[in-house]
Amino acid sequence: MKIHRNRPLLLLVTAFILFSAFRADKPFITIFTIGDSTMGNKKLDGGNPERGWGMMLPGFFSEDIRVDNHAANGRSSKSFITEGRWEKVISQVKKGDYVFIQFGHNDEKTDSARHTDPGTTFDDNLRRFVNETRAKGGIPVLFNSIVRRNFVQPKDASIAKDARQTPGEQELPKEGSVLFDTHGAYLDSPRNVAKEMGVVFIDMNKITHDLVQGLGPVESKKLYMFVEPGKIPAFPKGREDNTHLNIYGARTIAGLTVDAIAGQIPELGKYVRHYDYVVAQDGTGDFFTVQEAINAVPDFRKNVRTTILVRKGTYKEKIIIPESKINISLIGEDGAVLTNDDFANKKNVFGENMGTSGSSSCYIYAPDFYAENITFENSAGPVGQAVACFVSADRAFFKNCRFLGYQDTLYTYGKQSRQYYEDCYIEGTVDFIFGWSVAVFNRCHIHSKRDGYVTAPSTDQGKKFGYVFYDCQLTADPEVAKVYLSRPWRPYAQAVFIRCELGKHILPEGWNNWGKKEAEKTVFYAEYTSRGEGANPKARAAFSHQLKNLKGYEIETVLAGEDGWNPVKNGNRMVEVKR
Repeated sequence: MKIHRNRPLLLLVTAFILFSAFRADKPFITIFTIGDSTMGNKKLDGGNPERGWGMMLPGFFSEDIRVDNHAANGRSSKSFITEGRWEKVISQVKKGDYVFIQFGHNDEKTDSARHTDPGTTFDDNLRRFVNETRAKGGIPVLFNSIVRRNFVQPKDASIAKDARQTPGEQELPKEGSVLFDTHGAYLDSPRNVAKEMGVVFIDMNKITHDLVQGLGPVESKKLYMFVEPGKIPAFPKGREDNTHLNIYGARTIAGLTVDAIAGQIPELGKYVRHYDYVVAQDGTGDFFTVQEAINAVPDFRKNVRTTILVRKGTYKEKIIIPESKINISLIGEDGAVLTNDDFANKKNVFGENMGTSGSSSCYIYAPDFYAENITFENSAGPVGQAVACFVSADRAFFKNCRFLGYQDTLYTYGKQSRQYYEDCYIEGTVDFIFGWSVAVFNRCHIHSKRDGYVTAPSTDQGKKFGYVFYDCQLTADPEVAKVYLSRPWRPYAQAVFIRCELGKHILPEGWNNWGKKEAEKTVFYAEYTSRGEGANPKARAAFSHQLKNLKGYEIETVLAGEDGWNPVKNGNRMVEVKR
């Protein structure tokens, strides 16, 4: 009995652990990257679009992999050692970590601080990286240099320089259609050392040569730092650069590289992920904001999903997913929070109250929307109605998501909308799950922060279903003691709780008529085998029901509609519909 009385507390603690950023305590593999500017991290000042391909790697691996990029502008294999950069890296390498090694661009330079010779000093430095990595139990991987965009035949066998200039600074030679090598024997050293020492070798030069040659002299400029004057504050006079990559180029080349890595290192291959777009506040993605990524999705992209990874961070923005942006999958890393702080009584630009609908942090109108590991938050606090997520879309699927707020947290708005929430956490105070939609909550954690009402459905007359909760846990803050399962926003409200664990904060009567005696005749409020301290079937309001069986209340039946949508069986697979 003692264990039973403490069970809600145990459930709360368990849920806290489940929804905490516990991954920090989970062992992970680190990929250390060492190399030059084509691989390195870049400053973001002034809207700088330059990126190294190594900077973009985190968006291509699951969170079991941590990328620690030490590649730096202007460094050769020699200067990376003499400046103490290698010592800093190798001191952190542990057993099972990887070290990605790519040098060559600056080893070609003639100054004594950086120059090495292929076949001798360059090879010796590569051997040192390999040997010392292995001595620490790490796994070295050798790469040769990415190609320069050089469609002009060299006049002699000398190594070309990393030419970058402002547009019009000098007349450039006329380009042909053939891409010419500029690295010479510096491409061979990583290959030779890898063969000699039994190390995996990734032929980055071939990967990028094939890419750039395939695009040709005009289209390939889209990969590199070709900036028009007056477009970007970081380069007010513009930039013409055949060596360094922009955001698109670095993301494209990083994607090709991880596929090559997966092909040769199956142990890493299982962690590789590909997304159409990546959102990241640190510049490691395609965009800095979620709305930018949404806007980039082609309108009415049929029969295929557009996948968007949201990297860890708090994104304060008001997000709108319009009807034309169909079939979006929004995937969050742990700690990806979409937040805003509007509320119903806050004034808009015309001095009018925003209203409940206008307060939402996120609006979802497009069908076949899927979200995973995303936190939807309204951070306005206890200021009245303040919606975290407004869902009008049909066939909306939320998995392992969190919905944080106070009053009116989750607005299931669409009258023709079917919504499915699996293993989600939803918290609030009053009516914090409300609206017209048919919505299924499967194995969700529903948490009351104050006395109030969990749901306020406004189910239309004639609808077979409203809200159905399966195997959910209902918990509350310690001082909360008076919570109803539901009250009817509209007279035909429906809410059914099936096999749910109800905390002691749920009142014995369970259901409230919102002062609408006539609504008792039209609402359908029911439970099936509720358990926990808040389960009290004999004391429930007289207008509620205790189901004898679940016939007709299977999840697939509730959500089927006319197209047979079944997210439990089919996951986020799209329903074939004619548009």
